[in-house]
Amino acid sequence: MRFTPRGTRFFDLLADAAKNLVSATALLRELVAADPAEREPLAKRLHEVEHQGDELTHTIMVELNSSFVTPFDREDIQALAAKIDDVLDFMDTAADLAVLYRIGTFPPGTDVLMRVLCRAAELTASSMPGLAKVGDLEPFWIEINELENEADRVYRRILAHLFEPGGDALEVLKTKEVVEQFELAADAFEHLADVVQTIAVKES
Repeated sequence: MRFTPRGTRFFDLLADAAKNLVSATALLRELVAADPAEREPLAKRLHEVEHQGDELTHTIMVELNSSFVTPFDREDIQALAAKIDDVLDFMDTAADLAVLYRIGTFPPGTDVLMRVLCRAAELTASSMPGLAKVGDLEPFWIEINELENEADRVYRRILAHLFEPGGDALEVLKTKEVVEQFELAADAFEHLADVVQTIAVKES
C-alpha cells in the first residue's frame, strides 16, 4: 500500500494550511473595504494568520524530513506547502503596504479582485482534503485558472484607471504597488493549482 497511516498526516497539514487562506482572504477583503484608520488592526490579524501559515509550513517540512513513506512525491508536497505560503505572503505584504502607504479609497475593480481571491481560497480549502483522490480535482484547477484570468483582466482595468490623466503620481504608484500584490496572490493560487494538476498526472 502506498498510502500509510503516517502518510495521511500530510493531507491534514495541507488542509489546515489551506484553511488559513480562507481566513486571510476574508481579512484582506475587510481591510480593503475599511476606513484607512481602521486597517492597522486588520493587518495585524492577517499577519498572525500568515505566521500560523509559516508554522504549518515548517511542520510539513519537518514531517517530510522524518517520513520514509509519503502519499506522493516529496517535492510535490514541498511545492504545495510553498505555494500556499506564497499566497499568504503576498496578501500579508499587501495589507502591510496598505497601512504603511496610508492608501485611501481603493480604485474601482479592487472589490472584484477580493471576490476572486476569496473564491480561490474557498476552492483551495475545500479541495485539499481531496488530495487522497487527486484525480477527482480537475474542476478545482480549471476554476482556479478561470479565476486567475479574471484577476488579470480586472488588474489591467485597474491600472488603466490609475494612470488616467490628472492623478497624483505618488498616490498612483503606492496604490499600484498594493494592487499588484493582490494580482500576485491570484497568480500564486494558479501556481498552487498547477502543482495539484501535476500530482494528478503522476498519480493517474
